[in-house]
Amino acid sequence: MHAHDHDSYVASARRTIRMECDAVAALEHRINGGFVKACELLLDIRGRVIVTGMGKSGHIASKIAATLASTGTPAFYVHPAEASHGDIGMITADDAVVALSNSGRSPEVITLLPLLKRLGIPLVSMTGDPGSPLAEAADAHLDTGVATEACPLNLAPTSSTTTALVMGDALAIALLEARGFTAEDFAFSHPGGTLGKKLLLKVEDVMHTGSAIPRVQTDTVLAAALLEISRKGLGMTTVTGADDQLLGIFTDGDLRRALDEDVDVRSTLISALMTRDAKTIAPNMLAAEALRIMEENKITSLVVKDQERMVGVLHLMSLLQAGIA
Repeated sequence: MHAHDHDSYVASARRTIRMECDAVAALEHRINGGFVKACELLLDIRGRVIVTGMGKSGHIASKIAATLASTGTPAFYVHPAEASHGDIGMITADDAVVALSNSGRSPEVITLLPLLKRLGIPLVSMTGDPGSPLAEAADAHLDTGVATEACPLNLAPTSSTTTALVMGDALAIALLEARGFTAEDFAFSHPGGTLGKKLLLKVEDVMHTGSAIPRVQTDTVLAAALLEISRKGLGMTTVTGADDQLLGIFTDGDLRRALDEDVDVRSTLISALMTRDAKTIAPNMLAAEALRIMEENKITSLVVKDQERMVGVLHLMSLLQAGIA
């Protein structure tokens, strides 16, 4: 029988979680001028952000680089030992470096300092010791120190790697917001993700086609056109000629104007009331772009044309249902 019982496992896990929560909470009061300086340095560069660290810090550095890259800040991870043996050539004068080391004294990271200084590129350090060589050599220092590791031996990096990870996320999100990075930008960098799939939908994926398209001829009277609008449920109808040639559209807005003018719904032809220069879009346009056009023009539907042929109608409700809006 193992010495640990059920309650011991639970108590150990809860103690670890509590200690790491406390360590993360302490970070909030350390977001100061150093953090602001780090953001400004990383925003100003023309190249990439190189993130580096040894051991467990290296694993966190790799994740931070991935998070930066996916949120609009080009970044990649470089192993510090490999960098000092040739891979430093990957770092250019246009880049910046974010170096992680809880002690601020990791030999492999410290070895890079003269090389980085020779390049004259910005260095942001993330350490648990503001007085360490790495912190003092940096242009901006982020303090991720912890009073004690969650490991009862105070040896295995636990709380310290968690605080570094959280600080990395804080940095990435601050830069994301400063860049004005959007959900659409995120989709382009995550085409395989659920969000990416939604936002990379094309108009042709969500438009109404075939018999679902409301359509009337130019010699249709208003009363009949209103029946077609009601049947198709899109709050509008297209007005077509031969071979699906689009001649105009008639919308709820046009109807309000017609009623204001007291037109006879049983005798007035739709051709006298329709909007002739209707805005159209192409089927291969991103649905997200079509939404922007709707918002800018304060409209809820767009006719979709493939060259000169009408192939569908896109309605705002379809974009809502697809999770675009």
